[in-house]
Amino acid sequence: MSDTSRKQAIAAYEQAYSASDFEVIQARYRKKLLLSLLDKMQPKRLLEIGCGWETIANHWPAYEQLTIVEPGANFADKARADTASRQGVTVIEHFLEEAVDQLKQQSYDLILVSSLLHEVPDPAAILQGVKRLCHAETLVHVNVPNARSMHRLLAVEMGLISEVYTPSELQQTFNQPRIFDLTQLQALAEGVGFKVAESGSFFMKPFTHGQMMSLVESGFMSEKMLDGLWRLTKYFPDAGSEIYVNLYCGDKK
Repeated sequence: MSDTSRKQAIAAYEQAYSASDFEVIQARYRKKLLLSLLDKMQPKRLLEIGCGWETIANHWPAYEQLTIVEPGANFADKARADTASRQGVTVIEHFLEEAVDQLKQQSYDLILVSSLLHEVPDPAAILQGVKRLCHAETLVHVNVPNARSMHRLLAVEMGLISEVYTPSELQQTFNQPRIFDLTQLQALAEGVGFKVAESGSFFMKPFTHGQMMSLVESGFMSEKMLDGLWRLTKYFPDAGSEIYVNLYCGDKK
């Protein structure tokens, strides 16, 4: 894909993302997972790959150095505006694979690859680029939607889709080329040379984004219920709406 085509795809994604109402709520629980990791790890040197509309800097200001890599022009502009008054922040408007040499000038305690790998043509290339930026103690956090989410399992049992890997309407809107289960995500990371320190799923979602948003707007789906769905994955650890892996380089002792 040419650079022009890639930029056009990013612009289309920015527009589609903005129109997906429940994605705002989904992103809130994704941030909740990230903040739990950040609070536990307390990294000083942080790399965020693909910040979307809401950089992690808006929620966790305890970094000393934050580098944001974001190819979407609107997303990058928003990140610059959000961090304009803060020290130690660099926003690079580029695709990761083409920014590795520039990024290697710094070292990182934690690299966030949040809600990205399912959207790119070559997820292994992204992880290979990330691995080039790691030292022995760097932790890499990756999260993506879960093929075996409760709502996809329900859709199979209802006869709406033939199997859990069938693209949903929302995925088609976002032009997402794949959906991972946890075994596939772990295998991808290990194939690049990472080792998995921790993995799991989070936030149970019984229904599609559109159905969930209808329940929220009707008042039936309350904040208390949403928080309960967040906690429910302790009973169904593989069926959350999204999955994650925390990775380190294979040469870590």
